[in-house]
Amino acid sequence: MLKIRSRGFTLIELLVVIAIIGILSAVVLASLNTARSKGNDAAIKSNLDTIRTQSGIYYDTNNGYSTGATTVAAALTGTTAACTAATNSIFNDANITNAITAAGTAAGGASNVICAIDAATAPAKPTVWAVSAKLTAAPNTWWCVDSTGKSAQNAVGTIAAAACP
Repeated sequence: MLKIRSRGFTLIELLVVIAIIGILSAVVLASLNTARSKGNDAAIKSNLDTIRTQSGIYYDTNNGYSTGATTVAAALTGTTAACTAATNSIFNDANITNAITAAGTAAGGASNVICAIDAATAPAKPTVWAVSAKLTAAPNTWWCVDSTGKSAQNAVGTIAAAACP
């Protein structure tokens, strides 16, 4: 009599396949985190570019970066909410405020955005501004845009004289 043998996978074969799937999924997840960080950095740069574009529109509409000569206070801040503390300035424009908030969200929190506007020219209207946000892909890296048209990556999260370093 012939014995019919059941064909199937052994326990060792199943464990090897599970181990291979685990290794492949770990590699994919690591790549996904890198892609997510790079996507956040692209969003930050895009939002800061939006700020520059909207500030040009604001400047043309209001003949300067503020609507009042004496109400503009210096705003060198570490939160997106404090950026709007410079009353009657570009940082109170709805489009610019939304872009600052979005950049802060992509940067991992409101404390990762710094804004500055020149109030040293009072009582005249300010002539310069800058915004910097922390990037997520590389540690201690910031992206800065300012009123001179400069876009720069730097290792310091500071703005000097309302301009990118």
